[in-house]
Amino acid sequence: MDEQLAAICRFITKQHVLTLCAGNLDDLWCANCFYVFHEPAMALWLLTSPQTRHGELMRQNARVAGTIAPQPKTVALIKGVQYRGIITCLEGEEEQQARRRYYHRFPLAKAMPSPIWQLDLLEVKMTDNTLGFGKKLRWRREAL
Repeated sequence: MDEQLAAICRFITKQHVLTLCAGNLDDLWCANCFYVFHEPAMALWLLTSPQTRHGELMRQNARVAGTIAPQPKTVALIKGVQYRGIITCLEGEEEQQARRRYYHRFPLAKAMPSPIWQLDLLEVKMTDNTLGFGKKLRWRREAL
């Protein structure tokens, strides 16, 4: 694993909330979701209802984008990720594996009977001002 990808993975692993943006030709919507990072697949697992506005849009168009960004008070400490990817609702063994990991990290989520989705990252751009103002780290999936 190259250094940029390793730094991106460390950052994503330490966080737990993402902003997810979904849309079709007529509508756009964003939502904040708790997630678990599945590093071997460069994927994020999240729970959300397909009946939410963003859930309906994701069913119409699996292409999504978003951010993962904590809120430091000092500009020099800013770190954050912008991403784009493909999201799908999991089923079968994949769904069970993802749900086990998700519930392990977020036990209270057991009270939310929602489908679990896998967001396969296609591209990630990370800004890390701790490495120098405006420093960018990049990763792009070669094929999905």
